[in-house]
Amino acid sequence: MAPNNTRSNTVTAVKPNKWSSAVKIFHWGSVLLLIVVWGMITLHKGSSAGDTYLDLHRAFGVSLLFWMIARVISRIISPTPASVPMPKWQTAVSHLTHLLLYVLLFAMPLSGILMTWYGGRSIDMFGLFQLPSILATDRGQARFFNNLHTDVIWPTLLVFTALHILGALQHQFIKKDNIMSRIK
Repeated sequence: MAPNNTRSNTVTAVKPNKWSSAVKIFHWGSVLLLIVVWGMITLHKGSSAGDTYLDLHRAFGVSLLFWMIARVISRIISPTPASVPMPKWQTAVSHLTHLLLYVLLFAMPLSGILMTWYGGRSIDMFGLFQLPSILATDRGQARFFNNLHTDVIWPTLLVFTALHILGALQHQFIKKDNIMSRIK
């Protein structure tokens, strides 16, 4: 019989306390891009300057899509910080909120691109090049994706962004577990 060895032969990886610099840059870059995209459409609605702001809205929206692809890659390859102690239901709500935010941050630009292309328009990328429509013009589909983009995804994104912010503030200022230091 082998001797009883109380030491484990497995090596436990030590998890970092914070997200990697890349994850932080992608997180805050997403926030900035969302504000810029929202700002461009808001300026467009209040302007008589033609489609300049709308073109910028579309270009920044496409940029957000590519940013999100890079963000997901960064998130997959970056180490995850140690878990914050909290009830399982809060962990589940946190994971679900983050997942839905990622889904919405992909769905928003994709629906905008489809709306534009079904509308028979190309997307001007900051005057550098055009993303030509690869779809047949279909006004019904363009309307569908417009409604999805503006009436479903945008308000849902606002709700889950608010939940995300409120959750972070609750942890930071009520539970005082300094959760925000992980992402700043």
